[in-house]
Amino acid sequence: MIRVLLVDDQPLIRSGFRALLDLEADIEVVAEAADGSEGLALAREHLPDIVLIDIQMPVVDGIEATRRIAADPALAGVHVVILTNYGLDEYVFNALRAGAAGFLVKDIVPEDLLHAVRVAARGDALLAPSITRKLINRYVTQPFPTDTGTELKALTSREREAVTLVAQGLSNDQIADRMVISPMTAKTHINRAMAKLRARDRAQLVVLAYESGLVAPRHS
Repeated sequence: MIRVLLVDDQPLIRSGFRALLDLEADIEVVAEAADGSEGLALAREHLPDIVLIDIQMPVVDGIEATRRIAADPALAGVHVVILTNYGLDEYVFNALRAGAAGFLVKDIVPEDLLHAVRVAARGDALLAPSITRKLINRYVTQPFPTDTGTELKALTSREREAVTLVAQGLSNDQIADRMVISPMTAKTHINRAMAKLRARDRAQLVVLAYESGLVAPRHS
């Protein structure tokens, strides 16, 4: 059973998400909150698998709440998926750096939302296609920092290859096919890379890969 906490200051939005999620046999909404501060308290109380959280809320916004969840060792198993009406770059990057496992716009179709919850519960990164394009476009047009590649030196060549493929959006099975290894070995390479780079999840691994220059998108 995937346990979900809903955090949004609009009761109608929360009701709609709850109605959708409660129809699924493998998903349970354990609590609702109207702001980030309340959401953080409920996350500590219920220890959900997933927190679906809006960005713009009173008291404590979604990004700050995400940052606090990610920084709390007691909430290490909690995955945050950001939901917002906006697909703006500043929100995308701030949310991912804060520790979000995914970032989805609220006009997502129900099937994709359910998929997002299940993917995030497995610990995989989940980005809407439009958000992925924004992520890539930003790093196409901006120079890479010159001092962010030091930590990558701790990776083996196979781990670097796996990280590169993660940043290209490939699944574990696809990475296994590309590297001619088993999916379990691919997952092991990725998990070891995440541990060495202190990445909370695959989403942060993607950000680090772009920022370090390990992955450099080509101009179209």
